[in-house]
Amino acid sequence: MRIIIAGGGTGGHLFPGIAIAQEFISKEPETSILFIGRGNSFEKTNLAKAGFNHKSITVEGIKGRGIKKQLISAFKIPMAMLDSFKILKSFKPDIVFGVGSYSSGPVILAAWLLGIKIALHEQNILPGITNRMLSYFADRIYVSFEKTKKLARPEKIIVSGNPLRKEITDTAKKNITDCEAGENQFTVLILGGSQGAHSINMAIIDALSQIKNKDKYFFMHQTGSSDTEIVVKAYAQNKICYEVKPFFDDMAIKYSQADLIICRAGATTVAEITVIGRGAIYIPYPFAANDHQTQNAQALCDAGAAKMITEKDLTGSLLAENIEYYSNNPQELKKMANSARTLGKPDAAAVIVSDCYKMFDI
Repeated sequence: MRIIIAGGGTGGHLFPGIAIAQEFISKEPETSILFIGRGNSFEKTNLAKAGFNHKSITVEGIKGRGIKKQLISAFKIPMAMLDSFKILKSFKPDIVFGVGSYSSGPVILAAWLLGIKIALHEQNILPGITNRMLSYFADRIYVSFEKTKKLARPEKIIVSGNPLRKEITDTAKKNITDCEAGENQFTVLILGGSQGAHSINMAIIDALSQIKNKDKYFFMHQTGSSDTEIVVKAYAQNKICYEVKPFFDDMAIKYSQADLIICRAGATTVAEITVIGRGAIYIPYPFAANDHQTQNAQALCDAGAAKMITEKDLTGSLLAENIEYYSNNPQELKKMANSARTLGKPDAAAVIVSDCYKMFDI
């Protein structure tokens, strides 16, 4: 088969696409796969590491921008459509797979006009505007949550879970139930998504000075590119053991080493944590489209699989209080981790790929 995967931009959209591509290759090594997106450095770097080819189209989002920027974005759509037509006609895909973000829009529309089969994957509990619009053109729609609504006809929808990269699912298959760090220290993993999260970074800096028994803890902190220096300085001043980087490439290892995770509630992060099975404190990004991160986190809280702190309630003292609570109450943390594991869907990519083949009676 020849497959185009359209979308990306951030890890929440790109990594599920990579997971789907890996599964197609695993099922049939001769499969040809091409990614199409904006071509930002994040996409190019991660696709190169994964060994996949990429082509770029010029497109920008429209929602939530000023009128001038919306007009500029609108004027770019015809060129993006033209570029999409050229790529599709040259590559001749059997199926075009949209994984979300506005860069998938022109590609999916061009595929529909050319009569190419279309599949979509929606990572979040509440579909984004791009996937809501494109759902009317899709042959198949794969969703991560049972509660996902506001998409096209139910007969198109399959609850697959959120596909995860092979290194994450391989770690999950080891059935790791406890931290593998091999240390007596309580290990806290802090993630702000692929871009980092300034508010979480600042709250952690404040929390460090309030945590008692500092030698008991080890922090692994993904800061994003802007705050690395100031975060490193805070750990050093408070004499707390740490590993700080703008971005972690070895997330499977980091998850297996963590006792507690503090993070945003993007769908990919949620899926990774539930598959591996870890207790987490989610701090949803309040400006995510339709506040979908809060809904993602709430679904886990309802199942006893996580705790949520809203951005408006986020303080260093509250984080310090929670970190100390879970370090002193490992059974509570273990209950949360076990509940999270029951929600994980490690075979999501396999479910999606197998169903795609059924569309061709293969």
